[in-house]
Amino acid sequence: MTVHTPSRRRFLQGAAGLVVAVTLPPRAFAQSGAEAALGSGAVPEGTFAPNAFIRIAPDDTVTVLIKHIEFGQGPNTGLSTLVAEELDADWSQMRAASAPSDNELYKNLAFGMQGTGGSTAMANSYTQMRQAGAAARAMLVAAAAAEWGVPEDEITISKGRITHAGSGNEAGFGAFAEKAAEMTPPAEPTLKTRDQFTLIGTDVPKLDSRDKSTGQAVFTMDVYREGMQTVVVARPPKFGATVASFDDSAALSVDGVEAVRQISSGVAVYATSTMAALRGRDALEISWDESGAETRSSEQMYAEFSAAAAEGGQSAEEIGEFDTALEDAAETVEAEFLFPYLAHAPMEPLDAVLEVKEGKAEMWAGSQFPALDHPTLAQILELDPANIRINVMLAGGSFGRRAQDTAHLAAEVAEIAKAAGGDGCWKLVWTREDDMTGGYYRPLTVHKMQGGLDADGNITAWSNVVVNQSIMAGGPMEAMMQDGMDPTSYEGSTKMPYDLPAARVSWVRQDSAVPVLWWRSVGHTHTGYATEVFLDMLLEKGGKDPVQGRLDLMTGDTAARDKAVLERVAEMAGWNGEKVKNGKGYGVAVHESFSTYVAQIVEVSDEGGMPRVHKVWCAVDCGVAVNPNVIRAQIEGGIGYGLGSILFDAVTLEEGGTVVETNFDTYRMLRINEMPEVEVAIIDSDADPTGIGEPGTPPIGPAVANAWRALTGRNVTKLPFAGNAGV
Repeated sequence: MTVHTPSRRRFLQGAAGLVVAVTLPPRAFAQSGAEAALGSGAVPEGTFAPNAFIRIAPDDTVTVLIKHIEFGQGPNTGLSTLVAEELDADWSQMRAASAPSDNELYKNLAFGMQGTGGSTAMANSYTQMRQAGAAARAMLVAAAAAEWGVPEDEITISKGRITHAGSGNEAGFGAFAEKAAEMTPPAEPTLKTRDQFTLIGTDVPKLDSRDKSTGQAVFTMDVYREGMQTVVVARPPKFGATVASFDDSAALSVDGVEAVRQISSGVAVYATSTMAALRGRDALEISWDESGAETRSSEQMYAEFSAAAAEGGQSAEEIGEFDTALEDAAETVEAEFLFPYLAHAPMEPLDAVLEVKEGKAEMWAGSQFPALDHPTLAQILELDPANIRINVMLAGGSFGRRAQDTAHLAAEVAEIAKAAGGDGCWKLVWTREDDMTGGYYRPLTVHKMQGGLDADGNITAWSNVVVNQSIMAGGPMEAMMQDGMDPTSYEGSTKMPYDLPAARVSWVRQDSAVPVLWWRSVGHTHTGYATEVFLDMLLEKGGKDPVQGRLDLMTGDTAARDKAVLERVAEMAGWNGEKVKNGKGYGVAVHESFSTYVAQIVEVSDEGGMPRVHKVWCAVDCGVAVNPNVIRAQIEGGIGYGLGSILFDAVTLEEGGTVVETNFDTYRMLRINEMPEVEVAIIDSDADPTGIGEPGTPPIGPAVANAWRALTGRNVTKLPFAGNAGV
């Protein structure tokens, strides 16, 4: 398949509002027949396919079919490292391709379905991919031994070369590809011990860096098919509104617009180009039925959520006798934390290409959950699932935006195709404004907290009431909720590493027409902030050092790894108990998410009434460090992402329910000159790998808040800092 990007004119808007048309040259991305076959799961002629994950070609290249989408977090490199390690391949011969949609072969072992999320890619694949590589190695050894007439235990493999020292025979993998295919794969292949690793634990180059750096990487936006129409959708300006009526006469008069059709999410404009589709959409006249719309402002929702918190909620965790402990406390502390809706804002907004031809359908998209997208396409298009193919493309970020339990993107492009009728090809494009105002945000959340101290300043009581919408409710994952509780709404507020004599955590569910979705680190993004800032407040009130005070509360074996990262980061930062020195404040936070333990200490100054973060020290324990460079990159990226969100970001509903922020001019990103220096220490561990894409994000917010309070005396309990740092 050859994917062509024709010459196209892009309109770039400068700071002064000047719009300049720029003609970009054509690009062509060529994919060989063999590469296309690999991406579909097929086995090219002469290729050795010992299992669902590995393809060894006659030219010695080893392609690993990656069951997890690659959107920058590194599974192409990480999972290929696992295979290469057990295969004893040379890194230069390794390749990666996205696995096709096949829920049985490529399911996430943590979810039971094919999908990526919860920082599980490495965790659920660690043993599976090593076993795949070890099995392939055993079959190659068996083939070489049979061919050379020597015992298998005399065969060695190193850096992709199969050798028999006694006879002097040597060959690459490709020489035995066909013969190895005749061998019986071992039921329980022997895996290496940690001291035998040569690739795991090293900084091998990322497999996709060159193509991404040179523009050769193919994203969904680069896919152009013959006869393809570009489609944009006019969606309601208020969440929960629907189309009452529309007039498309002006839209149809726009050059390049070929059709206008209503679908469940709004009114779709079909055109020969993106610009024509956008102009056609602008020309539509639509009347909206807002009878079921969310019309509250963010401030009204905060007030209602706060009132709901005062009524209490369903119990998520109970330790000791909280009511008695609070009543007996020598001193009590209360705080309310307010967290806004947040957009994911990946650099590549949502898009998908769907082609329907002769009773079959093929989709190209950054599908994070093929297990949900596949049946959605089949149901809407009324096709046999066997006649559906999904090509999982590289994606320009996600941060949870593509993890759609309702498969709404796949559903929308399928409805576009169905409304058109017959065969054809359609590219659905969401603009930045579509995505920013289109919902699927991190839920707006309120934490109402109470704490009690004894006469010696020790914490004796702890309460946290979490109020927000449920992400899992209303979708296929609602079946995973128990007793109506959505653990992703309050995760991180329970099972804390601190030995508290009495604690109560509860959750209050609120409903809204605003669609919500998992955001990088999910519930931990707000629970980490609320718990670590409130804990710091209590330690300060009790006259305790923020580092030693936390260590003193980490008494059980279950807190050993939390304690280790905290001790390590304190050592890195040279912590001596001084929270303010040389005009700078220092703050600490510890948080475990997705079975990964992270502690951070930050250095901040006051720059015009806002925190300026100069340095972040971070210690992380994520089990065996498969690719240390990827781990460092994800921690650094998570810190930058989280820092920008707590300093600047909020999706705000004004009175009436309309979204205020529409693009990066109003939804502010952290700028490169604002990114602090980050020093990362990876704890040496024998434990199986855990997640790394998200755990770097939760601690940065509370660490900054704690440093800011130490420096200025101001306690920020409503995010973002912009507009609230002086409170």
